[in-house]
Amino acid sequence: MRMTVETGHLQLAPCAVCSGSGWEVVEGKGIRPCACRLTERRDQLLEAARIPRRYENCSLENYHPQGMGSGKHFVAQARALVDAKHLVDEFPGIEIGLLFMGPCGVGKTHLASAITHALVTRKGVSCLFYDFRDLLKEIQDSYNPVSKSSELRVLRPVYDTEVLVLDELGASKPTDWVRDTMTQIINNRYNDKKITIFTTNYLDDPQNPGEETLSDRVGVRLRSRLHEMCKIVQVTGDDYREKIKDNRGRKFS
Repeated sequence: MRMTVETGHLQLAPCAVCSGSGWEVVEGKGIRPCACRLTERRDQLLEAARIPRRYENCSLENYHPQGMGSGKHFVAQARALVDAKHLVDEFPGIEIGLLFMGPCGVGKTHLASAITHALVTRKGVSCLFYDFRDLLKEIQDSYNPVSKSSELRVLRPVYDTEVLVLDELGASKPTDWVRDTMTQIINNRYNDKKITIFTTNYLDDPQNPGEETLSDRVGVRLRSRLHEMCKIVQVTGDDYREKIKDNRGRKFS
């Protein structure tokens, strides 16, 4: 849309194609939604997706695997990128989501955010991004002690969105309430065949003795359900955030 200036204020002029109606007349075929309407809808979907500000500029194009060539970390991250692109390209013709597993700072949240952004902007898909801990906090805050139930204003969008991203799965203390709440959400989306994408720092087979597994954090039953719902994507590498911190403190001669 072009800009006009009226009475000292900057205003949007009506679309030159549809004159602001939202519909485009196609000769011999009738009418169809105008491109400006689709753009506006995608802007609304992008805002509703709740991608964290830190990750709002993450894309599949600016995710760069660490290292070069056949290095272990490069290969793992390159494969993760391929899986992310495949989900976007094939949606909605897919039946399972992705579970990105790996240590901190290897780009799991970058990839999950990039998938969200691409699905919204390229295909107009409704998506919702939640940090696992933030979602639990919102559900707790909406809890009604009288009815002993949580308000649907929090849970309904989580159930209904076409694609849900749950970042940092297992990050909260694994109480019975946490496990029951997550099982309710995951089972609802599983039964409705909705795509869910997860990231987690907890592995099935930890490298160091004594480390908790993902099953320890979410429960064996929920971990089994995740196997049915998602392709497991192992992402290895060095902590990118630590590298940034080291570079900031480095002295150059």
